[in-house]
Amino acid sequence: MNYIIIDDEPIAHRIIEGYCEKFNYLEKKGNAYDAFEAIELMHEQSLDLIFLDINMPKMNGFELLRSLPKAPQVIVTSAYKEYAVEGFELNVVDYLLKPFSFSRFMTAINKLEKKVSLKDQFFVKSEKKLINIDIKDLQYVEGCGNYVKLVVKDKPVICYQKLSYYDEFLSQKGGFIRIHKSYIVNEKWIESIEGNTIVIQKHSIPIGQKYKKQLLDQLYL
Repeated sequence: MNYIIIDDEPIAHRIIEGYCEKFNYLEKKGNAYDAFEAIELMHEQSLDLIFLDINMPKMNGFELLRSLPKAPQVIVTSAYKEYAVEGFELNVVDYLLKPFSFSRFMTAINKLEKKVSLKDQFFVKSEKKLINIDIKDLQYVEGCGNYVKLVVKDKPVICYQKLSYYDEFLSQKGGFIRIHKSYIVNEKWIESIEGNTIVIQKHSIPIGQKYKKQLLDQLYL
């Protein structure tokens, strides 16, 4: 699970990093000391979680959160308890009041685990093998007649199945968008949209005309 820390106090970063190191599935992807650094980090990569301070210069944490078209999961870390109600109205996972202990931090992570499946996986049969696919690593699916190509972390996995099956299956998981009669993409991996093309890891994927409005609506553009 990829995360960043957003806080204007360096010591808060060190404390959260130290706690996170005790959970092997948490991987830090950056540190931001104000909202604008955070926005830049979030544009550069796919994130699952942010540790968010509230009282920061330039833009406070909740203003940042409201500005995001689709926010990752959020654990608030603040010295001000008066923002707690507002935090839960924004559907944050938990609200940690500074200074917080490791046991209190662990409670927040346990809440996160209940809210988000950390092992959302499925198996596909490819070349006489069963291959375990992690949903978060699946970048896009390409339909090729009676088989599909699942691109997982830039590596193709071929299996004999129709695209319509994955259209239904992935729509139940959330975060996947049908953008063409032959393509379904994971919105977390979208790097840019250029005209009628989506770019994912240097792959240019066409957007079908009948799917374009739905795509833009879903991405809040």
